[in-house]
Amino acid sequence: MQPPRADRVWVMGLMLCFFGCAATLDQKPVGHTDLQQESTFKPPDSTVPLDLPPMRLPLPSEETEVEVVEAREAPEPEVPEVNHQRALDSALEHCQASNDLWERGDLEGAIDALDTAYSLILDVETEEDPELLQQKEDIRFTISKRIIEAYASRLTTAQGNHNAIPLTMNDHVQKALVSFQGREKDFFLGAYRRSGKYRPAIVQTFKDAGLPEELSWLPLIESGFKVRALSRARALGLWQFIASTGYKFGLKRDHWIDERMDPEKSTGAAIAYLKELHQMFGDWTTVLAAYNCGEWAVLRRIRSQRINYLDNFWDLYEHLPRETASYVPRFLAVLHILQDPGAYGFDLPPVQEPLEMEAVTVNKQVHLKTIAERLEVDYDTLMELNSELRHNSTPPSAYALMVPPGKGEDLLAKLDDIPAWRPPASSHYVHRVRSGDSLSSLAYRYKTTVSAIMRANNLKNSNYLKVGWNLRIPTRAGVSAPPEEPAVQTAKMEQTLNAYVVKRGDSLWKIASRSGTTTHAIQSLNGLRSSRLRVGQVLRIPGGSEATAPNHSNVYRVKKGDSPYFVAQRHRMNLAELLRINNLTPSCTIYPGQTLLVREQ
Repeated sequence: MQPPRADRVWVMGLMLCFFGCAATLDQKPVGHTDLQQESTFKPPDSTVPLDLPPMRLPLPSEETEVEVVEAREAPEPEVPEVNHQRALDSALEHCQASNDLWERGDLEGAIDALDTAYSLILDVETEEDPELLQQKEDIRFTISKRIIEAYASRLTTAQGNHNAIPLTMNDHVQKALVSFQGREKDFFLGAYRRSGKYRPAIVQTFKDAGLPEELSWLPLIESGFKVRALSRARALGLWQFIASTGYKFGLKRDHWIDERMDPEKSTGAAIAYLKELHQMFGDWTTVLAAYNCGEWAVLRRIRSQRINYLDNFWDLYEHLPRETASYVPRFLAVLHILQDPGAYGFDLPPVQEPLEMEAVTVNKQVHLKTIAERLEVDYDTLMELNSELRHNSTPPSAYALMVPPGKGEDLLAKLDDIPAWRPPASSHYVHRVRSGDSLSSLAYRYKTTVSAIMRANNLKNSNYLKVGWNLRIPTRAGVSAPPEEPAVQTAKMEQTLNAYVVKRGDSLWKIASRSGTTTHAIQSLNGLRSSRLRVGQVLRIPGGSEATAPNHSNVYRVKKGDSPYFVAQRHRMNLAELLRINNLTPSCTIYPGQTLLVREQ
């Protein structure tokens, strides 16, 4: 309802007076003072008389009574704090959920998940934090790339019958050489010895991609040629990808698998990243710097320069982050040593033999230790051949397991007798701190102690909690329930396989959609490296649709502050799985008190 006309006129007059005075003060004529200016404001005409009493200001000599009123600040509304890293992690999970939905033929759901992911990163404020900025830009790129792929890949059907790296030597490179000759010599020799397992395949892949062969030595300083190497910045694998950059270049990650630890897949992603950086910067030295600290960090330094940095990379180098400032010289030092080991006091040891393996499709969840015992092979070797497995067990779906050469037929013969593995119960809860929480209240609620919570989360102050934190709450007992009989679990996990002959116009997406399975399952079962098909090709297709609910399911009651992503993480599920078994879409909102089906812990 609008106020009476007289009041509206009075308010409009005050507003015009305010803006008129402001404009007058901002645009004073030369030679005039504020006191000399006259207000040009005239009250608007009105048919409603304004009967206002005359105003009289008290004279200085007059005594006036002043009522002292205590000033009180209006309470500021409580604004929930955004956990930027958590928002980025949630956006990544929605990107993965989008891929899972697309593989199942749900194009609208896939696009919906990407929309949700984009809305999550819009709230992330990087505040000049290069790590957050890199992750945000990686996810932004991934979303746009996934949208194009979601539409274009459906049309991938069967249709029938650079320059070398300059080997610079300067004070920076000399300093890195001294380090390798001294305190880092054992690290260098160990990494060089391990390189034999992976580098022959890496060199061939780089040659096929047309990249300098010298780049195959990058894992020596990135990870020491360790497939499970993890940095403080959460970079993982031979090529040290952070999760967002890995997603950007096609490396999948869920509760069971992290393809950043797979040597072959991560090498393909590294090649794609290096090619993109070379197109962006044009010289390999700057590419190396950007590979280490991210292209946005390098671009920010370039924009701040008043000279053309391409005239001399080392002018730009002086302004790079400290870690990157040692990264490029270290790589160049490695190339110098390998070019002439004796000149730098090195006697290089023989390298280890390349890894050899064969794939066997496993249709139930089994632990690598059990397989190693049945096949009489070394457990560490089996873990190394399947380095992308996060928990040393196959996922609860069809998986191409790698075994030593000659052991494939042996595994197939014994697979029915190998018991299915059930994950142990979680030894902790995950609690998201809300307004009003305290360590003592959480300890009472979860039947534990304040000191136990502090130890589990490395807390120093028992009186300080921040809204939005995710706390690990230890449980009193971490013993899992006894597993089901192997025959029962095997019956649940096994799938029948059907043969399908590819016809003209077929695509993986169409075949998976018709068969009630996923493109990833078909690729895994048939050892396909891409989505390309040829007419007449025979594919093994999993028979029947996957179950709509997990084999072991519980009911979870939604609490205040929960989100689908948070519930999925708590119960060690993929976001796509949680959405599917509860008939939710990526944009659905869940409410306190609502019940959801979740995987049993």
